[in-house]
Amino acid sequence: QVQLVESGGGLVQAGGSLRLSCAASGRTFSSYIMAWFRQAAGKEREFVAGITRSGGNTYYADSVKGRFTISRDNAKNTVYLQMNSLKPEDTAVYYCAAGTRALVTTSPSRYDYWGQGTQVTVSS
Repeated sequence: QVQLVESGGGLVQAGGSLRLSCAASGRTFSSYIMAWFRQAAGKEREFVAGITRSGGNTYYADSVKGRFTISRDNAKNTVYLQMNSLKPEDTAVYYCAAGTRALVTTSPSRYDYWGQGTQVTVSS
């Protein structure tokens, strides 16, 4: 079992930046692949970024590639999402997810643990 707690969301103007954090407790953090998803009002939850156990490989949705960066610090049991050049369409609740599978996947159903989410609002 692992517990995930996100932080760092808020209101920002278009073009601004935010850094989300997800702190994990419980089983060994480094044994999980980690990912960020988001869900805008009235829409399905969508994959944003994922990272392998060691942090050696990262994956991004096309919509955020070049603007967002996922990273992890296994010593601190924390995964981050640095979001730059934010756009109004990035407005959503952002969720941290942990999975026991070997590969990063874009499907929410393949992740075993979820945080409570943090709201990100980008004004135009």
